[in-house]
Order: sequence, then structure tokens, then C-alpha cells
Amino acid sequence: MSNVIPKEQQSAYQRWEMESFGEDRRAASESTAAAASKASQLALQKQIDQARAQAHAEGLAAGLKEGRQTGLEEGRLAGFAEGRAAAEAECQQLKQIAEAFGTEVAQANELIAADMLSLSLDIAKAMLKTALPVKPELIVPVVREAIHYLPTLQQPALLHVHPEDAAVLAKHMGDELTAAGWRVVEDMHQDRGGCRVETATNQVDATTSMRWQRIAAALGKELDWLDRA
Repeated sequence: MSNVIPKEQQSAYQRWEMESFGEDRRAASESTAAAASKASQLALQKQIDQARAQAHAEGLAAGLKEGRQTGLEEGRLAGFAEGRAAAEAECQQLKQIAEAFGTEVAQANELIAADMLSLSLDIAKAMLKTALPVKPELIVPVVREAIHYLPTLQQPALLHVHPEDAAVLAKHMGDELTAAGWRVVEDMHQDRGGCRVETATNQVDATTSMRWQRIAAALGKELDWLDRA
């Protein structure tokens, strides 16, 4: 008995088996291709992600570096500006201190000069008051200078002096005064060392107190001869 089944005698089931096997092979092939394509896509995506991550990292590093450099430069400039402003402020403060110190020194010098002048005038007054009793003839040049200031001499011509000075004038220039027509008037209210000249048209105050006030005024001071020296 032959084992070969004629084609006409083959059943539909047997033909379906052959057709089913071919479909499985195609499906398996397509599945393999899809898997390979997916793997390729995944690999490509991985490369893209890696490249993107690397680019991001490099960009971030470059940005950080640039930002750091920019920050350092800005910080340096800001620090320089701040230091310069602080230095200028300190210089201005030192300038103000120097100006204030100079003003204080100038004022101190003025005060010292004024005090020294006052002291000098007080010493001069004390010496003059002491010198008059010791050297009474000092009245003579005072009287001559007072008479010299008169533009003309018209009678009556009166010379008011302290009684003690009158005695000194009588001794040293009595004849001169008499010849010129002067009459010496003893005045207890007159200070030693001074005189007051009176004529019909003029008057000269050469008293010690008035002469002292003129000297003090010329030096910018207001000092009275009667003040205690």
C-alpha cells in the first residue's frame, strides 16, 4: 500500500496546516524586524539623549564659567568703585579735619596775639606809671609836643598840669613858657605825666589817659588808663 496521498484526496485540514506554518514564519520575521527596528530606535534615542545631555552639561559649564568670570569682573569693578568712593570720602574727611584744624590754629594765633598785645600794653602802662615818679622830667617832652600841635598861639594860653609836674616844668622850661606867654595852672584832677592845653581858639588834650586811649585804639584795643595795670 502506497503512503503517498494523492492531491485530490488531501483534506482541507491538511492544506490549512501548510498555510498556517507559512503565516507563522512571516509573523515571526515581522516581529524580529520590529524588535530590531525598535532596538535601533532606542539606541538612536539613547545617543540623541546622551548628546543632548552632553551639550546641556557643556552649555551649563560654559555658562557657569562665563557667569563666574562676569561675576568676578563685576565684583572687581564694584569693589574698585566702592574702594575708590571710600578713599575719596576719607580724603574729604581728612581735608575737612585739616581745614578745621587750620581754622582753629588761626583763631588760636589771633587769640594769642591779642592776649600778648593786651599783656604788652598792661606792662607798658605799669612801667610808665612807675617811671613817672622815678623820672618826673618825662612831662617836659609831653608839654612841648602838645604846644607844637597848636596852629597858632592866642592869649590866653593856659597849661593845665598836676602840681608836682608844675614844679618840674618850672625847673626845666619855666623861662621858655613865660617868654611864650603861657600860664601854668596846677590841677589836682590831672594825672601825672600829662597836660591839657587851652587857648582862645584851640584845645589839646594831652592827658595821660587820653594819650593812652589813642595808643590802645591804634592797636585795636579799648583800654582805660585808670584800669589796674
